[in-house]
Amino acid sequence: MVSGTLERLIAEWVKGEIKLDQALREFERRYITMALKENQGNRSLAARKLGIHRNTLINKVKSLDL
Repeated sequence: MVSGTLERLIAEWVKGEIKLDQALREFERRYITMALKENQGNRSLAARKLGIHRNTLINKVKSLDL
């Protein structure tokens, strides 16, 4: 299910001539936003779910303007 959805999203981005760096940034933004929502904004829990260090998550939140 996820792979099919992801395939469709990638196909749309490629057809729309979205550059890889833009696609990666958008994916990361949405993935982190979802993890934060699922954990009621708790960055420690979200970081654990994402498999990254809390400080890394905080830096990504800042760099992605979340």
